[in-house]
Amino acid sequence: MLDIVVPIILTVITAATPLLLAALGELITERSGVLNLGVEGMMVMGAVAGFAVTISTGSPTLGILAGAVAGLLTSLVFAFVTLTLVANQVASGLALTMFGLGLSGLIGESFVGKPGIKLEALHIPGLSDLPVIGPILFSQDLLVYLSFAMIVVVNWFLFRTRAGLILRSVGDNHSSAHALGYSVIGVRYLAVMFGGLMAGLGGAYLSVAYTPLWVENMTAGRGWIALALVVFASWRPTRVAAGAYLFGAVTVLQFHAQALGIGLPSQFLSMLPYLATVVVLVAISGNRRATLFNTPACLGKSFVPDR
Repeated sequence: MLDIVVPIILTVITAATPLLLAALGELITERSGVLNLGVEGMMVMGAVAGFAVTISTGSPTLGILAGAVAGLLTSLVFAFVTLTLVANQVASGLALTMFGLGLSGLIGESFVGKPGIKLEALHIPGLSDLPVIGPILFSQDLLVYLSFAMIVVVNWFLFRTRAGLILRSVGDNHSSAHALGYSVIGVRYLAVMFGGLMAGLGGAYLSVAYTPLWVENMTAGRGWIALALVVFASWRPTRVAAGAYLFGAVTVLQFHAQALGIGLPSQFLSMLPYLATVVVLVAISGNRRATLFNTPACLGKSFVPDR
């Protein structure tokens, strides 16, 4: 029995990690009052940059760092357009996704079909050899451990630090935060950059650790699922983690169902994660009062400081 359960848990963790990284970054962005629908574009830019640098240098670690930087730089385009030029956030986010998908396809064209270099798991002597918990908790790669740590760090930052309080105040009432002397635009720039960095890490995880190869549009809608996770979690980091692993389990379900020969069309099994996303969003919309209570009041609203 354990021979079946442990591999399933391991695949759920790996499937959930890119979603968790991207969703935690977007949570911080939205807590500041900025709605960035370009998560998919930032993730795919992180994926192509991570793979390209890994192949070019032979170092998956440098590839991961490059993916993070690519996501951050892509987010700066969105930040400049929406925060400095005060463009519509929804339209700009959609444009960023299309821009990222197109540019990544152009950059990655020469890398299609090339074998990648996988980010190796860390082996902790003694602990990795423990039954059950050894392979699950002590034989993961660096980004999986980073995703675990970021759940704690983001939760601590938001609800236990002064900077987190300022971020939330900017998202809830940017006019009052500005009146108190806080730089609303500066806070939002930093939040968007953090969101881009995390989305880039999630994309780099896909091309360097999850499946070490590059194919065009390899994020396959994971950025949109990450966006849905933030709403599903009511903008709470611990709930984001629970949702990420739930969606990871749904993603893995399709592969095990196909392996077991369950008589369902492969197209239906492939759409299960996205079907689950729609079902969750519909269920959340039924409790409108709770949703509005947790939503940052200034989410998606542009701010122009008094001159």
